[in-house]
Amino acid sequence: MSRTLLRLSPFRLSLSKLALPIAIASMLSTQALGQRGGSSPTIDQVIDPLFLVQRFDGVALSPDGARVAWAQSIKKKDGTPSENSAIFVASVKAGASSKARISAGLAGSSHSEHDIAWSPDSRSIAFLSDARTPGQDQLYVAPASGGAARKLTSVKGYLQYPSWSSDGTLIAVLFTENAPRAGGPLQPMTPESGVIESHIYEQRLTTVDAKTGQMRQLTPADLYCYEYDWSRDGKSFAVTAAYGSGDNNWWIAELYTVSVETGDTKSIFKPPAELQLAVPSWSPDGRHIAFIGGIMSDQGSTGGDIYTISSSGGEPKNVTPRMKASANWIAWQKPGEILFSEHVDGNAGFATVNPADGKLETLWEGPEAVSSGGFAFYPTMARDGRSCGLIKQSFSNPPEIWAGAIGDWKKITSENKDQHPSWGEAKSIHWTSDEFKVQGWLVFPRDYNPSRRYSMVVVVHGGPASSARPTWPNSFFGLTLLASQGYFVLMPNPRGSYGQGEAFTRANIKDFGYGDLRDVMAGVDEVVKTLPVDNDRVGITGWSYGGFMTMWAITQTNRFHAAVAGAGLSDWLSYYGENDIDQWMIPYFVASVYDDPAVYAKSSPINFIKQVKTPTLILVGDRDGECPVPQSYEYWHALKTLGVDNQFVVYEGEGHFIYKPNDQRDIMRRVLSWFNTKLQNTQP
Repeated sequence: MSRTLLRLSPFRLSLSKLALPIAIASMLSTQALGQRGGSSPTIDQVIDPLFLVQRFDGVALSPDGARVAWAQSIKKKDGTPSENSAIFVASVKAGASSKARISAGLAGSSHSEHDIAWSPDSRSIAFLSDARTPGQDQLYVAPASGGAARKLTSVKGYLQYPSWSSDGTLIAVLFTENAPRAGGPLQPMTPESGVIESHIYEQRLTTVDAKTGQMRQLTPADLYCYEYDWSRDGKSFAVTAAYGSGDNNWWIAELYTVSVETGDTKSIFKPPAELQLAVPSWSPDGRHIAFIGGIMSDQGSTGGDIYTISSSGGEPKNVTPRMKASANWIAWQKPGEILFSEHVDGNAGFATVNPADGKLETLWEGPEAVSSGGFAFYPTMARDGRSCGLIKQSFSNPPEIWAGAIGDWKKITSENKDQHPSWGEAKSIHWTSDEFKVQGWLVFPRDYNPSRRYSMVVVVHGGPASSARPTWPNSFFGLTLLASQGYFVLMPNPRGSYGQGEAFTRANIKDFGYGDLRDVMAGVDEVVKTLPVDNDRVGITGWSYGGFMTMWAITQTNRFHAAVAGAGLSDWLSYYGENDIDQWMIPYFVASVYDDPAVYAKSSPINFIKQVKTPTLILVGDRDGECPVPQSYEYWHALKTLGVDNQFVVYEGEGHFIYKPNDQRDIMRRVLSWFNTKLQNTQP
């Protein structure tokens, strides 16, 4: 049996970037690929294209709807994306044939340029760039038609989310002065030693004069601002914010109003512990503010019902209390209409709600994923209130920029036209579990033959407040690729997920690993019952909450014959004191670990560890603040002590999200190889 701990350092990987792929490819060919007759592509043949996919970010449609701007990664000579990005503008009518680059640097130079915001008159673009200050973003404004960019700021720290006032005189931005790294718990945590003290860097709402560059930090120095929205008259902001650590306190953020003239900052709503706030949006008349409220496990992974509240404060009103979907972005378009995007039964959608009577109207729904880049979805709407720019993708179509009227978007780019699926058909399936109707995505094996028997891997998404969506796989844990190796891939959306309404998302409170695992197992039963899946060759995997569910599942059942736990959680009690974001746990467990340790203990895999028989691969970054590495060490130590087949890999310098391409490749190779070997996956 294998009982191995591997620690990968970026230094050693850089020295062996040629040797490592050769060594692993050789290992795989003898361990797994040699068992197959060559009808399926090799592991490297399916992984390599993921690193050639053009990724986009920050799509923004001009207010007049005529042009769309976006950022995309600049590719290196070998065709893989670099860490730098460039901004392009194109006519919606002409598409990419009219594409022009907007930059603060010299022609042909490469920089990090991103975070795009159109001026109200559609003539100028504000953006962030490190062109003249390498490694330090500054705010620039450039003519949308091309021309020299004006540098507005000279700051030290972290800038994000620029947005113009309605009269075009000011640009708001979120600014964290002297920040040593980008904000957010997905980033690698800064190593600590010596006397440990909290050093909090607050992200403040700041305005910049669009002509002179004069800056004003409006919000208090000890208040961390997360999201904001200008009032239509340009005199106020609606802001979600919390005092203290920005990484940790998003879950207890309150809704504030901020005066542009005086900086007066007033809390108008402090939500109860079970309600998180996101995406504030002013009403056209300035008398109310809308926001998304719900139980949310991760900053940026938004979902919930839509609420409205008086801009002077009071009790909010839930205007979508029975909606069987989860709103993830809103814009109050006109007095009787709030436009929103949504997770709905595994699909993406756009709809409207009348805040007065709660009447809902669906504008578009499809088996695709739409975004503006990253986790959060912030599409910019044209003045017509029905047109936007976005990134659209699915299991069968790689990401591209689209723009135009909702549901009638025009394809702008064709950067990924040479990318084609190496997996089979994907279907949305449903099954019953307890009182719930549960949805999931099932990806069929490449060259599916109903007369054969197949292995299957269950991929449980993170969160838990998130959803498995129909996306093109990315280079980090894009496990749709398993279908290219002859697997069925089941991606369930169990209770706790978005897409079925807030009651469904809240259904795993104080119940982690119980009802949600029943939902997953019922999905496995449904597939095994209806399709040629070998019940003795089923595996399970996931990252973050999916890593916990993997660690948990194999303590509760021997149904799975191989497991890969990425950034998992083995002991909720010790986790509470180890992670950097303990505030997220209170809404789900209803008490701290110090007040109710039993509710944490009942869902801790380590308390049931002696029941594990499943061969398990464990993966984690050594600077993960969300799911700290001791959680994986604890689980691994138990497995090796109990003689369970295992391997443990720690990625040096990585956080909760794995950023380095070499580490991403290594993870994908190991995962595919582990399942090929342990499930004895073979193809003729």
